[in-house]
Amino acid sequence: MLSSGDLDELRQAVLRSWRDSPTRFTEDTQAERDLLRGAYRDRVFVELAQNAADAAALAGRPGRLRVSVVDGELRVANTGAPLDRRGVAALASLRASGKPPSGQGLVGRFGVGFAAVLAVTAEPRVVSRTGGVAFSERRTRQVWEAPEVPVLRLPWPLPEDEPPLPEGFDTEVRLPLRDDPGPLLEQVAAEVADVLLVLPWLAEVEVGQRRWTRRTEGGTADASDEVVLTLPGERRARWLTHRGEGCVWALPLADDGAPRPLPGDPGDVLHAPTPTDERLSLPVRLLTTAVPLEPSRRRVLASAGTPEVTRALHAAAAAYPGLVRALPPRHRLALVPRPHFPLSDVDAVLRERVTGQLADAEWVASAEGGSLPGRRARVLDLAAARLVELVAELVPDLAAAPLCGRDAARTAAVAGARPLGVAELAEALTGVERPPSWWHAVYTELHAAVERSEVDPDELGALPVPLTDGRTVPGARGALLLDDAEGAVSAVSAMSAVAELAIPGLHVVHPDAAHPLLHRLGARRAGPADLLAAPPVAAAVDRSVDDALAGLDVEPLAEAVLSWLSSAPGLPEPERAALGALALPSVHGPRRADELLLPDAAILPVLDPDAVGDDAPLDVLARDLAQRWDRDTLVRAGVRDTFPVGHATTDESEPAVADLDLVADDAWPAALRLLASEPATWRVLSAPDGRLRDWLAAHALLAGRSPGQWRLASARAAAGLFDPVPDVGLGDDLLVAVGVRTGVVGLAVRDADDAALVCARLGDPDRTVPPGVVLRAHGALSGLQPDDVEPPARVRTLAGSVCDAADAVVLDAPWLLGVWPADRLVAAAEFADAAALADVLDLPLASDETTVRPDDDGEFAAWAELPAIVEVADLLGADLPDGGVLVHDELTVGGVAVPWWHDGEFGTAHASDSPDGLARAFAWEAGRWTERVVVERLLDDPGPRTVLG
Repeated sequence: MLSSGDLDELRQAVLRSWRDSPTRFTEDTQAERDLLRGAYRDRVFVELAQNAADAAALAGRPGRLRVSVVDGELRVANTGAPLDRRGVAALASLRASGKPPSGQGLVGRFGVGFAAVLAVTAEPRVVSRTGGVAFSERRTRQVWEAPEVPVLRLPWPLPEDEPPLPEGFDTEVRLPLRDDPGPLLEQVAAEVADVLLVLPWLAEVEVGQRRWTRRTEGGTADASDEVVLTLPGERRARWLTHRGEGCVWALPLADDGAPRPLPGDPGDVLHAPTPTDERLSLPVRLLTTAVPLEPSRRRVLASAGTPEVTRALHAAAAAYPGLVRALPPRHRLALVPRPHFPLSDVDAVLRERVTGQLADAEWVASAEGGSLPGRRARVLDLAAARLVELVAELVPDLAAAPLCGRDAARTAAVAGARPLGVAELAEALTGVERPPSWWHAVYTELHAAVERSEVDPDELGALPVPLTDGRTVPGARGALLLDDAEGAVSAVSAMSAVAELAIPGLHVVHPDAAHPLLHRLGARRAGPADLLAAPPVAAAVDRSVDDALAGLDVEPLAEAVLSWLSSAPGLPEPERAALGALALPSVHGPRRADELLLPDAAILPVLDPDAVGDDAPLDVLARDLAQRWDRDTLVRAGVRDTFPVGHATTDESEPAVADLDLVADDAWPAALRLLASEPATWRVLSAPDGRLRDWLAAHALLAGRSPGQWRLASARAAAGLFDPVPDVGLGDDLLVAVGVRTGVVGLAVRDADDAALVCARLGDPDRTVPPGVVLRAHGALSGLQPDDVEPPARVRTLAGSVCDAADAVVLDAPWLLGVWPADRLVAAAEFADAAALADVLDLPLASDETTVRPDDDGEFAAWAELPAIVEVADLLGADLPDGGVLVHDELTVGGVAVPWWHDGEFGTAHASDSPDGLARAFAWEAGRWTERVVVERLLDDPGPRTVLG
């Protein structure tokens, strides 16, 4: 119990010290003034709450604190150990604390902090179960006269009428207020939550009608607790705390256990244990009793560089990973300090030490289980938790999800962690053996990252891709993705055969791994047609016969190709033609597909027997294979059913349809009917270029002759030169299509062979050739180049007879008919063709061989001066020629009488004075040669009746 004697003894001791040392009074006065103005301004409630917490700790049970205003006094009541003589001594000493030497977790039991009450009162009292003590500026002035006196140096007994303690409390501090208590109570209410967090021995605080409680949950073996504060209105605040040497780290939590920002984040302050002015940038609050402070308790003693401060801060940093580990792994990254300039010297030291601890301590959850030090951890820089799970066993020291993503990697790097980029991840996956479905899951995560623009597709260039043959290759470029179209997936059954064959260079993505990401990375979508066109497949097909002959099993390749082909009806012709090299079984062994015939091929009956067999150009497909595959698929693979249409070649002498040279001589009518029955071959046969027609005209056989040596019975324009084709069971349209002649011009003489045939027929004296046919045949021959024709030894003349070529000339002018015998003249229907015909037949022109001229000069007459000619010109609507004509009573040339002549040397026309002579001369000169007979009749009987009748 506190007695008045004890208080009197303490008071007298202080007064003696003042009297013995006048400077001591001044020091006490100044010290109290400094404490009031510096260290403890605005800290009344915090300091009194610390005393209450210490009392509860000394009593060994959680304490209660009540703040109220009674009769103008602020009263702060608490439970716990009551005030004793040591405490009173501490209150009366501005430089000592009443905390026992053992500490007991106390933060400042009735020490200098009590000076904070002077901010609101000059007459504080402390009432306890053991007594009490009062301090009074007024009573101190009564015993010591001075302008300013220290209030807390002289303890006084309580007044006789001091009200008793409130029920249920052990101590109450009573502070008569100078000012309105309202603002002070609000300030106290604002500090309660922090005070409860700082002072674990306080369990409950009341301020007026408001109540706060503190409850600890989930204490752990490594000194971590979750503190729940219940606030007025039944609101709750949760904090995670972790105790270290002389310190507590505290982190606010959301209801779901996730970290919350500190109040005022990122600008918290060091609590030692009450708030100081040392600003911190850490995401958690540090409460420490080990950091020495200046007397003002606002700043760390002598900055942050003293050994004591450094030791305390290092001890706090050493405890920091424990708080981090107390959080679920998904939230731990929130406690890594963000890149930030230090806010104070203390902050600089603490941040450096904390990041160092996080680099060395195990706190990063490993994807494989357990924990990793920060400096060992690898953080995937993609926000892809599922991807982390997929590759956990493949990447050493990989941080577990959800510690992933660029922000996470950047933050974890502060603690020494290294980011894991996708390019490095792709490299780490090289050579990994996993099911295709696992790769598909990996692609799904990476594709999502690409879609979010987190990943440049170029970084995934080396990403492994599983193939159907069991291999895994680096990079998707050039790989084939099976198309999902109907028929493509069904072809996968044949893919196993290709896998067994292991076609070099054929990279087909396993269907279970196929993913749109691979297409974006360069893989090509592949249906059956694409597989058939793939260069590795084409190469395998091309060498398949050699492989088969070398003893390799090419049946899987054949099955795969036929399967794809059955699902690719629109395969382009070049790719389809290349499949003709595919090795397929014949009755005699492996052969190219395009050298095989269906067992019931339509072409088989028309082929020469020697064309089919073991050593022959063609053979028959094995019957069992023909029964397993549909006819259309085998034909599109190159197996023959009918005549195949080939590719155009530069050799114009070759037909565009294959195997025609293998037709039996007596089977041509049937072969031609087959050509006409198939749309593909008929299109070639009826093509405008006539290439196949020309070949057939020369090489096919109808009744022992080529079609070009026959004519239709109706083609009388070629009578005499060509015989009518006998009945071979072919219609006229087909006969014409294969080269049977319908006439001469434009058909009979197309090339050297035709020319030789026509010339031979014309020079055959046993043939009777109509004169018109002869003229048209010579006209057709004139259209050839001389080098294409072998000049004939015998020629057909105008007389219809045959003469030696050495005796013949080509008629090139009509007036020459009067001086040359008909049995030496060779003529075309048009004089314009004479020169070309002479070159082709190697004959001279008649004009070049004619040396005679008119025997007399005749009498010149202008055309306009001949009335009969003028009248004829009018009736015909013809212009009169310039110049005139030399008229002869009787025109002779070299002694031979002729009706007319044309002097080529002088360009002058001659005519006998007769209708016949004048008509021919006028018609030639007027350019109306074809009307010469009409002119002659008009000269005999001029008038419109002759023209019209």
